[in-house]
Amino acid sequence: MTKKEKVKFVIKTLEDLYPKIHIPLDHKDPYTLLIAVLLSAQSTDKGVNKITPKLFEKADNPYDMVKLSVEEIRSIIKPVGLSPMKSKGIYGLSKILIEKFNGRVPNDINELEKLPSVGHKTASVVVSQAFGTPAFPVDTHIQRLMFRWGFSNGKSVKRTEQDAKRLFPKILWNKLHIQIILYGRSFSPARAWNINNDVIMKKIGRKSILKKLNYK
Repeated sequence: MTKKEKVKFVIKTLEDLYPKIHIPLDHKDPYTLLIAVLLSAQSTDKGVNKITPKLFEKADNPYDMVKLSVEEIRSIIKPVGLSPMKSKGIYGLSKILIEKFNGRVPNDINELEKLPSVGHKTASVVVSQAFGTPAFPVDTHIQRLMFRWGFSNGKSVKRTEQDAKRLFPKILWNKLHIQIILYGRSFSPARAWNINNDVIMKKIGRKSILKKLNYK
């Protein structure tokens, strides 16, 4: 198969498996999505979804969030890890949203990246899923699968994102990045990977990786 044929096969397979997708993180608007994505750093979506109802019950908008102290925020989000940094980030970005954006989350990836504790991936998720702006956030699942499929060299998230945007049609980015994540979790995990369950890898996988797995 040529690379172009492989890309088409991946797109078709993912669409067949996941014709309808939803964002794994529970939220109701751009602000709650921003907070949920920030909390998900080095944490599971399941863990974040257990914490956010407690946090959003007290504050689901920047105006209410800044009424809480950093320590109060930390006490609620502590189970998801990195709570000292995340609590400061949540309070700090809420304050900036009020002062600079009238309490609204901007639909601008560059402005989002300037907010405390908001990196490129978080900003990409927010603009793509909250506003429909084409973006291709790269997490560990996408990084792993793009490498396994031979679509990127896996040396950096930045390179993987560039390769994904080059290979996949822009109109599919917002849906496709979630489809890849869902596929990675179900069929191509980092550990306990059963190649016989990985439909895509069996079809397009690189011989060098398949050989290491003793798969023929």
